Amino acid sequence: MANQILGQDGEINNQEENESNIVVADTNTEMKANPSFNLNPKKMKKGLIISGISVLSVLFLFFLVVLIFSINNNKDLNIKKGVSIENVDISGLSKEDAKNKVQTEFLDKLDNNILFQYGDEGYTLAFEQIDVKYDLDAAIEKAYNIGRTGTIIERDLKVLDLPKHPEDVTIEVSYDKVALDACINDLSAKLPEQVIQPSYYTEDGKLIITSGKVGKTCDVEGVEEIVHNALNGKDYNEVFYDIPTEDEFPDEIDVDQIHSEIYKEVKDAYYTVEPRMVYVDETGVDFAEDVETVKQRIAATEQEKYEVELKFTPANVTVNDLGFDAFPDQLATFSTAYVNNYNRTINLSLASNKINGKVLMPGETFSYNNIVGERTWANGFRNAAIYENGQVVDGLGGGICQVSSTLYQAILRANLEVVERTNHMFLTSYLGGGLDATVAYGSLDFKFKNNRNYPIKIVSSVGGGYCTVQIYGLRTEDDYDIKITTSKIGARTYQAYKQYYKNGAYVGSELISTDSYSAHT
Repeated sequence: MANQILGQDGEINNQEENESNIVVADTNTEMKANPSFNLNPKKMKKGLIISGISVLSVLFLFFLVVLIFSINNNKDLNIKKGVSIENVDISGLSKEDAKNKVQTEFLDKLDNNILFQYGDEGYTLAFEQIDVKYDLDAAIEKAYNIGRTGTIIERDLKVLDLPKHPEDVTIEVSYDKVALDACINDLSAKLPEQVIQPSYYTEDGKLIITSGKVGKTCDVEGVEEIVHNALNGKDYNEVFYDIPTEDEFPDEIDVDQIHSEIYKEVKDAYYTVEPRMVYVDETGVDFAEDVETVKQRIAATEQEKYEVELKFTPANVTVNDLGFDAFPDQLATFSTAYVNNYNRTINLSLASNKINGKVLMPGETFSYNNIVGERTWANGFRNAAIYENGQVVDGLGGGICQVSSTLYQAILRANLEVVERTNHMFLTSYLGGGLDATVAYGSLDFKFKNNRNYPIKIVSSVGGGYCTVQIYGLRTEDDYDIKITTSKIGARTYQAYKQYYKNGAYVGSELISTDSYSAHT
């Protein structure tokens, strides 16, 4: 035992020595009591080595599993499990098989039209009109790349996570916006409530101006939004979309524009020799009141229609007044004989005077009924023999068909274009079969067109037992001499031919008509 030290320090040191002795004694006691407790360093090192090997084995197995998974994952050329396109499951499919499946189960079932409605009317916008395209190839490629991007660990973790958190790929859609705008304009034009713009017309010597009416037109942005959302949402099958519209207001009445369009300076007809030309007369037209007065009157009230008095100034010389110097050449002439019946002769003279002096400009069409007018007592026509229901009876204007038939033969010989012509029901006394042209006001007309490059003038007269029609104009080197012939091909059926001659030599012929007539009862 150590010597004790007097004082506080010695006491303490004594205690420390005693405590140390106690610890050693306890340890020795435990070692004697538990022979397995061994603090041999060699054995401790061996245990640590075994534990390390176990941890390394586990890690090796883990990385081996991960490596095998990664290798198999990379070798897998099909689309990963948990991937779909537009809710069509394409897990484990190749690109081609996935494309065919999505095409069959989704795209092929989509309608190729977007349907609109406005009121009770339906309208169809076809995909081909706006060149709609669904980019399925891009969607397949996007679906295929899921689980194939990033690091190896990121790719593997993505594949492991897909079954729990699947991904659905949307097919992108495109269309031609310019074509869509054109279709929307066309759709606007089909809406029943179209805007009515101001307009004008003349009636009984007055100018009638209409103010127009508010209409409906497509809201372009609204329709575009519907189309965009429908195509991208793919939810338009058997769905009718209401057409969004907005008011379209008519333009303001432009009095200055209307005045400029209806105003005409009075012009006399005249002709020139070098070059040979005929210039038609024009009647002057103007507002009867000042333009500013008309503006103020229209601006002061809101009306559907406004009336403006017109002032007409006739030409001093009309084209019909031009002498034969303006129409130097006789192109054709034809005459038919008539019986001197008083009333019938009056009717012949009235009709002949109506067409006499009429000038037809190039391209202009002549209407016999329009020129001669309605056959009434007020217009001077008398009762004379006509055919009606197979019988000869008196009727207003009887005999005027002889004038139309004579004119018909004259214009055939002038080689003018026949527009409308009908033969009589019965053969006439003044012309053979196939040569006549009947008329009936309101139903049957005789029309022809001046197909020449120079105006023609009709000269018609009745007297001395003959009705004569002459056609005057300007003969050219291209003109033919014309002869008309007929042949009877049935009991009462005739064919008429136009024969062409040049410098006295026959050139050819043309069938004009095939006409059948009824027998008299």
